[in-house]
Amino acid sequence: MNEQAVRLRVTMTVNEGQLDAFKSIARQMVAGAEMESGTLGYEWFSDPNESSFALLETYENATAVEAHFMGPVVGELVPKLAAHVTITGLEFYGDPGPKVTEMAAGFGSVHFRYWNGMNR
Repeated sequence: MNEQAVRLRVTMTVNEGQLDAFKSIARQMVAGAEMESGTLGYEWFSDPNESSFALLETYENATAVEAHFMGPVVGELVPKLAAHVTITGLEFYGDPGPKVTEMAAGFGSVHFRYWNGMNR
């Protein structure tokens, strides 16, 4: 698999009246991601009204993305989160590998392959 870092951007709107439940699950997701050695970043951002959120994820490589997708954050917490939000976008930056690509296909994911640049 490609050893290039892989990034994800997931955007969503919180269903009306579900903000507190959403925030509780999102915090659990961060705690779970912190336990994953290949997860380099897992950061939530919100609009000023806290009605739309973006989750930016950074992984060492495709192997780390697959470990995350096969682990408890995605397997247990994402289904809980999905009850409180509407996913509006899923973008991959870099190659997440064939297994994750297949898993994400049902969400209308968009994949951007690495072309050129630098990162520190």
